[in-house]
Amino acid sequence: MSRKRILVVDDEEAIRSVLADLFEGLGYQVCQQDNGKAGLQSALSEELDLVILDLSLPGCDGLELLRSLKESKPDLPVLIITGYASMDSALEAMKLGAYDYITKPFDLDEVQIIAERAAERSRLIDENKYLRSELIAQFGFDNVIGLSPEAQQAYVLAAKVADSSASVLILGETGTGKEYLARSIHYQSPRAKGPFVKVSCAALPESLLESELFGHEKGAFTGAIARRLGRFELADGGTLFLDEIGDTTPATQVKLLRVLQEKQFERVGGSETLSVDVRVIAATNRNLKEAIAEKAFREDLYYRPNVVTINLPPLRDRTVDIPELVHHFINKCNRDTGKKIEGISPEGMDMLQQYSWPGNIRELENCIERAVILCQGRMILPQHLLLSDGLLNTPKPTATAPATELKTLQEVEKEHVARILKHCGNNQTRAASILGIDRKTLRNKIREFGLGTEIAATDPDHEK
Repeated sequence: MSRKRILVVDDEEAIRSVLADLFEGLGYQVCQQDNGKAGLQSALSEELDLVILDLSLPGCDGLELLRSLKESKPDLPVLIITGYASMDSALEAMKLGAYDYITKPFDLDEVQIIAERAAERSRLIDENKYLRSELIAQFGFDNVIGLSPEAQQAYVLAAKVADSSASVLILGETGTGKEYLARSIHYQSPRAKGPFVKVSCAALPESLLESELFGHEKGAFTGAIARRLGRFELADGGTLFLDEIGDTTPATQVKLLRVLQEKQFERVGGSETLSVDVRVIAATNRNLKEAIAEKAFREDLYYRPNVVTINLPPLRDRTVDIPELVHHFINKCNRDTGKKIEGISPEGMDMLQQYSWPGNIRELENCIERAVILCQGRMILPQHLLLSDGLLNTPKPTATAPATELKTLQEVEKEHVARILKHCGNNQTRAASILGIDRKTLRNKIREFGLGTEIAATDPDHEK
């Protein structure tokens, strides 16, 4: 683990020596400078956890030095040393962003406490930056899995809308990845440094949901023992994800409409009108147009978050994506469990692609996680999947076909190649992989069977 680094800038050698002895004894690495120019150069060129700066440096305006330092490294904490006669300068330094100040003569115990608190703050800021960068990388659109045209269309649209502040409505069945897509839009947007706040509109009754969204004042209702900030306030400067907005009541919808239109609201039990800068991404698994027709959802509210609509297809309509998703989930489970599962058998993959997946991608992930736990070898087999037979789309056995319906081997092969190509959206690389042949061989068969015209009409490669 690297040592924490402190820079001491003071023209008095005795003070520098005392501070250096103090912090080196605590395990810090201490850099010393006796003038402002050298101090600024060191602060800008080195990785530091704290700067201790004397404002009264000869030939140097300490406040200008502080201002230059905060402009270049705004998150680097600076502890000011000043005399009683310079208290006005110390207060001005605090306005410029100094972490704290100490006055000469100072108490070393006090200096240690303040400095370690400042260094810890610096560590937390760096950790927060790292975690945020990890989130931005994790929810990048290049990490989204989906070769099917429907999935690709959804992700392309999400990438385009991310740079704007437009409201978004994501439609899709439970488990299709609506929250993941909402997070991707947020973390690839200019609001990525702001908060991403989620609220499930279906999880709370109307009375609690209103308090959850808008907050409440102390005494607003029984049990409101203190003021509480709502999700709109907590999401200020960032994104609020309203999951299952289709399940809100008409009364809540009226309040939502106002805050979406005016960006203003009042806490429950309060009279102060609050303003927020929030981007709203809403999602639902309901058919909102049907809900509007049934008077269960307000049409004017539908058009507020519905500036851009993104439809996420169910997994049963994008079976071409199942192999890649399975590979991704196996790798994830291997990391989590320490296992070394190499893959899934062809029979197991066939079962996954024949299954209806009412729980969509979430159910697939749970299925693979369960299979990895149950698997004692290196390959997941059908018995590890524990899928419901009632949801498998297996073909029913038929009677032996009359002789007039028997086909030649070439006809059967042509139909099979055509079916696999259609299943893969004419992605030749993927089709060749499923067929167990190389791409050149597949191209030869396309020419041999006269499938080229149909393939060309839908883009020969269909690959990006």
